[in-house]
Amino acid sequence: MGPNGYTDDELAAMMTDIESDLVERKESLSGSAAESVSKSICAFANDLPGHGRAGVVFIGVTDDGRCRGLRVDDDLLKRLADLRDNGRTLPLPSMDVQHRTLGGCDVAVVTVWPTAEPPIRYRGRVWVRVGPTVRLASPGDERRLAERRRSTDTPFDLRTSPNAHIDDLDLGHIERQYLPRAISSDVLDENQRTLSEQLHSLRLSDGEHPTNGALIAFARDPQRWSPGAYVQFVRFDGDAVTDPILSQSVLSGSLADVLSSMSKIIELNIRTRMEIASSARDQRFPDYPVEALRQFAYNAVMHRNYEGTHAPTRLYWYRNSVAIESPGGLFGAVTAENIGGGSTDYRNRLIAETMHNLGFAQRFGYGIPAAKTALEANGNPPPEFTIEPDRVIVTTRLPA
Repeated sequence: MGPNGYTDDELAAMMTDIESDLVERKESLSGSAAESVSKSICAFANDLPGHGRAGVVFIGVTDDGRCRGLRVDDDLLKRLADLRDNGRTLPLPSMDVQHRTLGGCDVAVVTVWPTAEPPIRYRGRVWVRVGPTVRLASPGDERRLAERRRSTDTPFDLRTSPNAHIDDLDLGHIERQYLPRAISSDVLDENQRTLSEQLHSLRLSDGEHPTNGALIAFARDPQRWSPGAYVQFVRFDGDAVTDPILSQSVLSGSLADVLSSMSKIIELNIRTRMEIASSARDQRFPDYPVEALRQFAYNAVMHRNYEGTHAPTRLYWYRNSVAIESPGGLFGAVTAENIGGGSTDYRNRLIAETMHNLGFAQRFGYGIPAAKTALEANGNPPPEFTIEPDRVIVTTRLPA
């Protein structure tokens, strides 16, 4: 198997091999099939048997491997890709969706690679593959998955902080507010696991030390552990940083505190003009759509570099524009050419997952496209992206 998955010959053999526990078949994506496919994606990503090989979901094939004659079009492929990005499977699995013709049969092929950071959850539940069936993981299954995590090449937010202890986290807040959002309530009730076990399962700790992402999100004093984990807001009376300052704030605290404060300060600083109509109601137009600035700001916090820097995320409000600066350059598959076009990658997987569970990221890859749509509807020009090695700045300007 190469970096792009299986060859056509390998896939054709897998499609008809009803004994393989690396294969799931569906005749279509109608009815409850999408739910079943999502569970299979989760299970293949968790790779409980430890195959170390990609699992494959074929759409357009019967249970016994016969061709269904399904029409595989762009709409079907998009619906399958959306199963990854709709925010229900966390952390995001690594998967690929393709249209293949195998032995004269048109099929949609979803290839799912094992994750290096299990367990992955779908709708707050861990699903695993046991033989030909997909089932809910037992506490023992989850422990096996957690023990399999790699200790090297781990993203910064998933590394543990050896100088911090579990007690440095606001455990009461996590137990009351976060666990019910991150894990299905019936799973919480049934498993009866300790809080320490829950933290370990959610990658918030290794059992003794919290991860950097947990400290940024839930520490009693997050800026002690990650000094740059705050937002600097400044409103200028002009169009340059040398102009007089009208107001300024430091938005600090937990991740939810920072994001909520940032949302409120955006709302407070937007001005609305009113146009008097000759008939019907007078119309009100904001200088910027709230949702666009929120999405840009949330993205800056989610995707910034937290490692080895004390630089904050910056929200600078000028007379004729708003600039949001995210420390750290572009990451992974995102380039200067595709940024803002729906392409996304995750420097901070745990931060992204936490923001979703807290309600600040509804679906992945949605933020910038949604912001661009809101700007266009409000009459603002398209956002401008400034890409530098150590920072990314998105600038939004007033309507012409």
